[in-house]
Amino acid sequence: MARRAQDIYVEWRGGTCRVKWWSGEYREDGRKRFESKGGFTDEDEAFEFGQDQLYELRHGTGISNRDGATLMTDWIDDWFAATDHAYTTYKGYKSIINKHIRPYFKGTAVKDIDVIAYRAFRKHIHKKLPSAASAANVMTVLGMILDDAVPRLIKVSPVERKRTRGRYVKQTKRERKRDMDIAAIDQLARNAEVVCGYTGYVMIWTMAMTGMRPGELFGLRREYCYPNWPTSDPRPDPDEEQRYEEDMRRYGKGDGLMPAIRVQQQVQQMQGQSVAEVPPKYYSYRTLVVPPFLADMLEKLLASHDNTWVFPAIGGGCLKAAPFSKSYWFPISRGCDERTRARGNGRTRPAIPPVPDFAGKRMYLMRHGHKAWLDEDGHPRFAVESRMGHEVPGVEGTYSSVTVPMERAIMKALQERWERFERERAGG
Repeated sequence: MARRAQDIYVEWRGGTCRVKWWSGEYREDGRKRFESKGGFTDEDEAFEFGQDQLYELRHGTGISNRDGATLMTDWIDDWFAATDHAYTTYKGYKSIINKHIRPYFKGTAVKDIDVIAYRAFRKHIHKKLPSAASAANVMTVLGMILDDAVPRLIKVSPVERKRTRGRYVKQTKRERKRDMDIAAIDQLARNAEVVCGYTGYVMIWTMAMTGMRPGELFGLRREYCYPNWPTSDPRPDPDEEQRYEEDMRRYGKGDGLMPAIRVQQQVQQMQGQSVAEVPPKYYSYRTLVVPPFLADMLEKLLASHDNTWVFPAIGGGCLKAAPFSKSYWFPISRGCDERTRARGNGRTRPAIPPVPDFAGKRMYLMRHGHKAWLDEDGHPRFAVESRMGHEVPGVEGTYSSVTVPMERAIMKALQERWERFERERAGG
């Protein structure tokens, strides 16, 4: 005998009974779509289970059997298609998903990823990736995917926000850094000049004296570089007219004006050897004043070529499309023996000495060192963070601004650092 109520009924089959309840959906022919669960031996227990399911569906906390059976790989596709990220973020998430998350959870339903399954993946990824920071990035992406599955596919997210069980694991170690010695920068610049000419020499000094990110440095176009900018600014945004006019009064070549570079974009690697010109990281558009000695170098460099890029690759293209680490940074920082140039008609490239402070290190550390120089010289925190392209939170970020005296102080301090080095090198 079956027990029935509105949108729910229990029926016996053999020695057990099953309960069916309306899922809240209709079939294409207009009939109600029901879901069911069997294996009950008590009719009242089965009926109460069905009532619980109806209650959850009516209050938005229920999950249909069909949604609960969604495979993780299908949910990843839906989740990723619905996200809107900057190119660099999109590229990073796609790589993490395709290399780590999708293969591991292939064939697994989202509902089956509980706390234990989440911990198992975390243990797996920390063993697979030697860098704790890289593993943390993977777990962050997985966390977002699972969090957004609530309440459609799972009732609660298995992501553990605070570690309370298991063996203690020390937080990510900070990269050990040395104080950036200007003599080391000079040697890097001289090595770069051997590798790729005067372009390399100026590029190293520009990164050390501005703290630009590598992608911003590689993507710097001549119209955004001293002495062309701001006169050559394309002025693409009509809403920025006030800023354009202020730039003309503040920066440029001439009496009372400050030499500067405008960070308007970065370049990122696309498929193959092509590059994409995209906004700087975190949309950190900014103007970077440069000391006079660097302004002279930049003016001389731009007069020496007519390339679109301020710092072109040896072949004339964008450095981002070149094998930069292998062909440029490694010999610049690690040094190399004398060798025959590939395109030099048999001419040899002289031996390059290693730079111990940077050998085996990232070029990015010059950006870190630039900030340390600014901090050493005692510049206001807001001026320093703005120059680095960082957002300053709270009241300080809302009310502060970078003034002309602040920028002139930065120029003066960097110029004095250069001049001290020049005097010490000359023995004076």
